[in-house]
Amino acid sequence: MKKSPSITSKLPAAGALTALVLLWLAVSEGGIVPAFLLPSPVEVVQALVSDAPILWENALVTLAEAAWGLGIGILAALVLATLMHRARVLYRAFYPLLVITQTIPTIAIAPLLVLWMGFGMAPKVTLVALTTFFPVTVSLLEGYASTDRAAADLLRSMGAGRWQIFRHLEFPSALSHFFSGLRVSASYAVVGAVISEWLGGFEGLGVYMTRVKKAYAFDKMFAVIIVIVVVSLLLMALVTVLRRKACPWEAFEKIERND
Repeated sequence: MKKSPSITSKLPAAGALTALVLLWLAVSEGGIVPAFLLPSPVEVVQALVSDAPILWENALVTLAEAAWGLGIGILAALVLATLMHRARVLYRAFYPLLVITQTIPTIAIAPLLVLWMGFGMAPKVTLVALTTFFPVTVSLLEGYASTDRAAADLLRSMGAGRWQIFRHLEFPSALSHFFSGLRVSASYAVVGAVISEWLGGFEGLGVYMTRVKKAYAFDKMFAVIIVIVVVSLLLMALVTVLRRKACPWEAFEKIERND
């Protein structure tokens, strides 16, 4: 039996990150790039500490927008993907439209949403929902399509109805794909909220980033970027935890593969 991956498997990534930070420090402190263009990691950390209350306050706003938008996107994806799976005519009608929507740049949609909905929370939530909707929908469709047809025929021969087959076989089979899409959407959610805040708003990490950019406070801009990365990683980690809870059989499959 093979041993499970240990913390040593994360050492290459940690080493690469450390090397990148050291290179950044050498470039900025060595004067290769002017300090006002590329602040050193030390200055960025100082900005993180000094502006921590402001960053925290704005991060909560952005996280709320991302959470609401992600929730609405997930709900819409669940409904539409299930309907498209059950009715092939809906699949043929809507799937091309879903693909076309992904060719429209997010930065082009945001100004229209602000124009239509104002500078409040609504356009931010809407943009996040539109951004996170597609990965979950496509992943769910792939999950439904991967259902074991032999198992479905077996349940049908035992008298199971369409709803029972969906509940006990098709939906559980699609959960792994669902969480794969949700992981991608979680990373998009914060970015979508920040982009919408760039183009109109009163608070949030995007608004704060716009203000410090106009003041040429690049150390604070880098601090905001780090906060955005951390928040996105936390959301992705939450999705991983939820996946382990919702799909406990994956752990057994992984153990069997390692045997």
